[in-house]
Amino acid sequence: MKKLITALAGGVGAARFLTGLVKLVKEEDLTVIVNTGDDIELYGLHISPDIDIVTYTLAGIVDEDKGWGVRGDTFHCLETLKKLNGEAWFALGDRDLATHMFRTGLLRKGLKLSEVTSLITKALGLKVKVLPMTDDRFETRILTREGSIHFEEYFVKNDSQDEVLGVEFVGADLAKPALGVVEAILDSEIVIVCPSNPVVSIGTVLAVDGVREALRQTSARRVAVSPIVAGAPIKGPADKLLRGLGFEVSAYSVAKLYADFLDMFVIDVADASEKGRIEELGIEVKVTNTIMRSLDDKVALAKAVLDN
Repeated sequence: MKKLITALAGGVGAARFLTGLVKLVKEEDLTVIVNTGDDIELYGLHISPDIDIVTYTLAGIVDEDKGWGVRGDTFHCLETLKKLNGEAWFALGDRDLATHMFRTGLLRKGLKLSEVTSLITKALGLKVKVLPMTDDRFETRILTREGSIHFEEYFVKNDSQDEVLGVEFVGADLAKPALGVVEAILDSEIVIVCPSNPVVSIGTVLAVDGVREALRQTSARRVAVSPIVAGAPIKGPADKLLRGLGFEVSAYSVAKLYADFLDMFVIDVADASEKGRIEELGIEVKVTNTIMRSLDDKVALAKAVLDN
């Protein structure tokens, strides 16, 4: 009998975790629902950063040092754009550009993002089902003292230096789950919330109409891995975003954000002291190593999530 698994994912941290997970489960039994709040149009192209990070990683072609992009890629196009005084703050390699050109062309022909994503993942040899959280417009914006800016401008262009005054999800009131998203959650035996930014990676997925309700209703075992270790994120600006929204930067804060649907929360050994107060939220807690430095670490963490 198949053991269907659904994972909610952001970018690099989720992709690394999924690398370990696919060593333990059949790819065809896994569905990954990916954040698209970071999607942005640049250079006339539709770019889906988190979808591409997850896809490239699972396909074995990601630049592991960066955690994004294609390994061994060149940047001749971007270098030429800079010489022309074009805006080139978002680094896209030449091979990476091909993905965005392919995606944009099909979107302009009327295909949905989920349909294009399926074509890309199959072309790269994946059996995992990768689903965008929505096919509709959904844009994560960061409120700063200079005004509202796209998340990628905050994160990449401004290197997360702006003071965060708030976060807004433009289009969240109208966005519907992509076909298969709710069904995957309801039909799975395990739903895993990957170690991703709880505000702008997982928070976006949860903001899509019907997703949080499906997580509450599903009979699946719901397990999350904390992206915060010893009061700091492993990667990315989760600390600045949590702090900007008035939350303490801790594993406890992340657990509290998921408390209405979560069964178990996996925290790092460095946060063992948090176990008691997280359990007071009505959530089981597992303490283990969550730092993924090697493939063995990734597999061990995935095994800890599955063995419950």
